[in-house]
Amino acid sequence: MTEFQNILFEKNDGIVFITINRPKALNALNKDVFDEISALLTEIAKDESIRVVIITGGGDKAFVAGADIAYMLPMSSPEGKAWGAIGQGVLNQIEKLPQPVIAAVNGFALGGGCELAMACDIRIASEKAKFGQPEVTLGIIPGFAGSQRLPRLVGKGKAKELLLTADMIDAQEALRIGLVNKVVPHEELIGAAVEMARKIMKHGPYAVRLCKEAVNVGMEVDLETGSRYEGTLFGITCATHDKQEGMSAFLEKRKPNFTGK
Repeated sequence: MTEFQNILFEKNDGIVFITINRPKALNALNKDVFDEISALLTEIAKDESIRVVIITGGGDKAFVAGADIAYMLPMSSPEGKAWGAIGQGVLNQIEKLPQPVIAAVNGFALGGGCELAMACDIRIASEKAKFGQPEVTLGIIPGFAGSQRLPRLVGKGKAKELLLTADMIDAQEALRIGLVNKVVPHEELIGAAVEMARKIMKHGPYAVRLCKEAVNVGMEVDLETGSRYEGTLFGITCATHDKQEGMSAFLEKRKPNFTGK
């Protein structure tokens, strides 16, 4: 894979770790960061040996503290719209990546950082993590689909409260409202993410990918349409080797040997 300046990556036993690595800037997002994430995700999407992706932030203070304010200050209206499109495009890449993506939130996840975490499939937070959408304090609104993903995760009322007050919440409150899946001690964060990744990796990789796709598509359509789409994907899985292997292993009381085919 390509070498990058603003992110780190490591591949280990089917798991890819992506670290946003601008700790002096609290891992703030700019175009260079997005370009590098996008290029890496393009490579990951084509690599069937990669089963799960874990995203975290460099250093101990921040997952991603937001978009780079100094970078955004001189932007005109057209430039701001284009910048939002860049960020939304990369976060959409994360959401649509065939592999499940786990956010290991190790510190501040504010603004664009919270938006990045919300684009991931599962969020595990360190007890030190903080979340918020503080854009209104800067005279702007979220630009990377925060106003869209947040209500889908926590409900319209709570989302409006967080967006309009710009309140920052801790990990336990994020867990209570459904913004994160799990909170763990800070030193156990990456271990917990790896444990969840390995649990996912025990199952049929093609089925896992189609489960993710079914949920993503279904959340954007009505129940009847989503159910039909699920039925189509279910039918596809019934023609796979993994379905035969999984069901045979169940009946034979043994562990399945999934191949992703």
